[in-house]
Amino acid sequence: MASFTGASSGCLLSPPQLSRQCLASTRISGLKMVSFSNSGRTNLPLSFRSLQISCAAKPETIDKVCNIVRKQLAVKDDISVTGDSEFAALGADSLDTVEIVMGLEEEFGITMEEESAQSIATVQDAADLIEKLIEKNSA
Repeated sequence: MASFTGASSGCLLSPPQLSRQCLASTRISGLKMVSFSNSGRTNLPLSFRSLQISCAAKPETIDKVCNIVRKQLAVKDDISVTGDSEFAALGADSLDTVEIVMGLEEEFGITMEEESAQSIATVQDAADLIEKLIEKNSA
């Protein structure tokens, strides 16, 4: 059974041993829960004994990102935009994604590296990256 301990920038998952194979992954209340199986291994590398996972972005950050995405893509009111919404599924092409990133940078007063911006596929990805950048800038 995994144990969680709080940390200022995330949560620490540190079971005694983890396998390399993740068996299940589900989003619950903005947190990504992951199950691991030991698979009979006893001498796993140190990197598998302690994982750093970041907690989900604040609801107000997700709401702001949803509003920016909705506005930028002219999403109809009857279509739901949530943390799990994928930009591509909402009709965004690469130019739309660049414009969304620019809108997020302006709204939150941040600058996203090109590599980081390219890894954003969902509203949740964007909100998590924004909070990480805000925390980094305030440190």
